[in-house]
Amino acid sequence: MYSVSVRDHVMIAHSFKGELFGPAQRMHGATYVIDVEIRRTQLDENGVVADIGRAMSALKAVLEPLSYRNLDELDQFRGVNTTTEYLARYIFDGMAQRISAGELAVAASDLASMKVALHESHAAFAAFEGPLGG
Repeated sequence: MYSVSVRDHVMIAHSFKGELFGPAQRMHGATYVIDVEIRRTQLDENGVVADIGRAMSALKAVLEPLSYRNLDELDQFRGVNTTTEYLARYIFDGMAQRISAGELAVAASDLASMKVALHESHAAFAAFEGPLGG
């Protein structure tokens, strides 16, 4: 399996509901480093998985509406604990939509899978991984 990865970051604010979260029930900030790994079984005719520049642009576009925002105030997150795991899936879905729309100049059917990892710190991260078109 071949893969290509791109990385960006986003700064957000949010709070959680539920005793499980202790002090994180209060408003707090987070800076996530996001890694997106796109995989395919065979390289394309250019010898690549996908264009790295286009993948970086797509990730930036997915993250832009979240950047420097309080997620508690955004309609798409009303009533949701925006945990690191939840946000990994949210970003996965955003990237998958952009791939399907052709923004990476590769057919989604040619790609096998994708993994999105959000790093909260040097010691902790969460991820979501799933199949794409291939």
